Amino acid sequence: MTDNIYWHESSITKKDRQILHGHKSCILWFTGLSGSGKSTIANVVEQQLHQRGISTYLLDGDNVRHGLNADLGFSPEDRSENIRRIGETAKLFVDSGTVVLATFVSPYRVDRQTVRNLVQPNEFVEIYVQCSSKACESRDPKGLYKKARRKEIKEFTGISAPYEEPEHPEITVDSEHFTVQECAEQILKYLSGENIIGITFS
Repeated sequence: MTDNIYWHESSITKKDRQILHGHKSCILWFTGLSGSGKSTIANVVEQQLHQRGISTYLLDGDNVRHGLNADLGFSPEDRSENIRRIGETAKLFVDSGTVVLATFVSPYRVDRQTVRNLVQPNEFVEIYVQCSSKACESRDPKGLYKKARRKEIKEFTGISAPYEEPEHPEITVDSEHFTVQECAEQILKYLSGENIIGITFS
């Protein structure tokens, strides 16, 4: 980093923006295998939050790779850089007073921890969308597992690349045995119980 770059402090703080929105801001980080239902569940959660007057934005893994991260592949190094950029982007949303929902396979614990470290302890909610690789492959909504089995996709998480399950996620939803709506309700109940979507500020 050059010595000629300086941090500019804004006169409007994160708390000011949160008060304006009427709720706290945080990162809801959905992690899990491809096909586990991360984006589908996050979409329902966002709809419910929006109906409650919560300012939100959803960062989807595929969507981000169409623009911000279009230059990245799927090597371990590129995956880490993908999550680093998303983490920094999500941090900006938190500072803006917005609840950001991030849906990324994010297979490595160290990368998820890196994002957690960017914000305050109560501003990162790791949501593990738990679903066996067998169930994900049987769904295969994008046909990716078939391509991975034919070796048309290299370094595919769950087939030819590892996935490191979260050790202490704030929330674990079992998308293999429960419906999308049931998983979404579990997440909303947690957010309400932790006063993340309330209007009480400390």
